[in-house]
Amino acid sequence: MSQRGDGGDGGRETDGSPAYDGGPVAALRRIAFLLERAREDTYKVKAYRGAAAAILPLGAEAVAAAVEDGTLTGIPGIGASTAKVIEAAVRGETPDRLARLEREAGPLATGGRELRAALRGDLHSHSDWSDGGSPIEEMAFTAIELGHEYLVLTDHSPRLKVAHGLSAERLARQLDVVDAVNDHLGGSGFALLKGIEVDILDDGGLDQSEEMLARLDVRVASVHSKLAMAKDAMTRRMVAAVGHPRTNVLGHCTGRLVTGGRGTRPGSEFDARAVFEACVEHDVAVEINSRPERRDPPTRLLELARDVGCLFSIDSDAHAPGQLDFLAYGCERAEAAGIDPDRVVNTWSRERLLGWANG
Repeated sequence: MSQRGDGGDGGRETDGSPAYDGGPVAALRRIAFLLERAREDTYKVKAYRGAAAAILPLGAEAVAAAVEDGTLTGIPGIGASTAKVIEAAVRGETPDRLARLEREAGPLATGGRELRAALRGDLHSHSDWSDGGSPIEEMAFTAIELGHEYLVLTDHSPRLKVAHGLSAERLARQLDVVDAVNDHLGGSGFALLKGIEVDILDDGGLDQSEEMLARLDVRVASVHSKLAMAKDAMTRRMVAAVGHPRTNVLGHCTGRLVTGGRGTRPGSEFDARAVFEACVEHDVAVEINSRPERRDPPTRLLELARDVGCLFSIDSDAHAPGQLDFLAYGCERAEAAGIDPDRVVNTWSRERLLGWANG
């Protein structure tokens, strides 16, 4: 997988025929990434990720033997389509499905490329510990392949039961897993950072214990419930959350949905100037959520936050590895709004980011 999501199938040309030296696991992972990036149906993605997981522990020799004797589809998790990919990769050929997806995988956005190149990481991502679709390590590996220097893991907090939000006990266990992943990646120059997308409660409190919030590197605070709350009450709620000393980023501030499989939803009503002025006062970044179905904040609020003097965080809100590349959408919007890259906190080095988040 090439860095910063600009394509490349890991192949080479030999005697005029497309060759591939990445191996079958890499081919299956790349196909899954490209399907997610293109927002294809989840069941298609799961077939390729599941196949990669099925053959990974077998080893190259056993997989090659299964190709040779025609028993690949006898391995649980391997179907006809994934078997074709494995067979081609084992022969050293670029699988047809991979080649086709690579040809179709153009840039996600036409603008914002300089800003995208300046981003060091992503402050909002989810794993299968809450409502994401992939393990923590898969999210980390993909972030590395995209050129990230850091990725903040921000699974949901306990109140969001529909998303399997993490209790304090589960979050504590997750932090141990993050440590283990970083130990495994030691020397790579990449760090998986400890975080949370913490629900903003009705009174503006944060849905996690103070002890656990203090153990994290970065905290994104978002409203997920009672989005139609009266304007004055929602303003008080958001200002209180922004004023919490552990809040670093105000996530998808309106909560709107403008397209996608979940349908559309209007954004919450609140005094945006008051909320953004509170963000400036408390050194909290306003998230530019890069998910195409969100485009949050709307352009008029993005420009208001710019004019008020807010910091920003351009985040993917990825729930699957291929969605980590959605940063391109947010960068295009930020560039169009004329936002200075140094006001985007994830253009900062890891040391500067952590100093700001925990100062």
